[in-house]
Amino acid sequence: MRVERARLSRHAPVAKAMDYLLTRWESFARFLHDGRICLTNNAAERALRGFALGRKTWLFAGSDRGADRAAAMATLIMTAKLNDVDPQAWLADVLARIADTRQSRLDELLAWNWKAADEPLALAS
Repeated sequence: MRVERARLSRHAPVAKAMDYLLTRWESFARFLHDGRICLTNNAAERALRGFALGRKTWLFAGSDRGADRAAAMATLIMTAKLNDVDPQAWLADVLARIADTRQSRLDELLAWNWKAADEPLALAS
């Protein structure tokens, strides 16, 4: 790629793309050493597709504060989904337990650390 790049004008669109790739070569080639790295962002795009389809709905949040609240809730819901946690059960359980949880243990209520309590509220979905 470096040889082919040297043959091109620095103003050529392909040359700019090649420069971009060459300056990030170490990050780009990381997938060769770590099989967990996907070559595409298709999984991320699929995860966001449902949210993107409803974007016109977000225009009707009622106010800036309403939009901020909707964004916060969407963030919580998507975080739960990305951690294979049922968002409704997680939020119901967290809201029921948060007042009685010591500040030093709040991290246990985060979606990626959450374990449903043995209470009926955690099992309701």
